Amino acid sequence: MYTLTLVVGIGGVTNGGKSTLATNLQKKLPHSCIIAQDTFFKDDSVVPVDSNGFKQYDLLDALHMDKMMEEIYSWWRDPQSYHQSTCATTEAGRTEVFVVIVEGFLIFNHRPLNELMNKKYFLEIPYDECQNRRCSRVYTPPDPPGYFDGHVWPMYLKNRQEMQLGTMFVQGSDLMKNLVKSFSKRNLTRMYAQTIYHNDKESTKWYFRYCLKTGILI
Repeated sequence: MYTLTLVVGIGGVTNGGKSTLATNLQKKLPHSCIIAQDTFFKDDSVVPVDSNGFKQYDLLDALHMDKMMEEIYSWWRDPQSYHQSTCATTEAGRTEVFVVIVEGFLIFNHRPLNELMNKKYFLEIPYDECQNRRCSRVYTPPDPPGYFDGHVWPMYLKNRQEMQLGTMFVQGSDLMKNLVKSFSKRNLTRMYAQTIYHNDKESTKWYFRYCLKTGILI
C-alpha cells in the first residue's frame, strides 16, 4: 500500500465553527484524525495576567506548543499506525491519503506548525455574532465581565494580523458546507499532487505514473 499524507489547518476566530468544520471533515474522510489546539492549554495557574487582570489565554505562551508539535510529528512519522491507535480503523486499499486536521485559534501564528500545513482555512464571523456565541458558552474558568471586548476580540484582531500568509479565508455556513464537499477522494489526490509538485517534482512524476498504472482518477 502506498501512503500519501495531507495536513489541513482550520483556524479562525473564537466560536467561529472550527471544531464543527473539523468534525464534519473527519466524518467525510475515512483516514483522518483531529489534533485540537485547545487540548494543549497550560494549567490556569501559570497563564499570565495583563494589567486589567485578564488571563492571557490568547497567547502562544498559554499553550504547550512543544507537546502539540510532538503529537503532530508522531502522526507525521507513521500516519497509518497513528490512525489505527487513536481513530476508528478502516480497511486499507491500494493507496490511501491519510489526513490530519489541525484545529485551533493560533495554529497559523506558530511558524513550525504553519510550515507543515498543506491546506489552510481561516474561519471568520462578524463581531456581534461572535460576541453572542461567546456569551452563550460556559467556560472553565468563566469569562470575567468585560473579557470579550477587553481581551478576546482585540487579541483576535492582533493575532489575525500577525499570522502567516497563504491561508484561505472562509465566511458563512454555506461556504463551510461547500468546503466539506470539496474534500472528495478525487480532490484529495489532486491536493496531494499539487502539494508535492512544489516541493519534489520527481515525486510528482512518480505519483502521476502510479495513478495511470492503478487507474486512480485525479
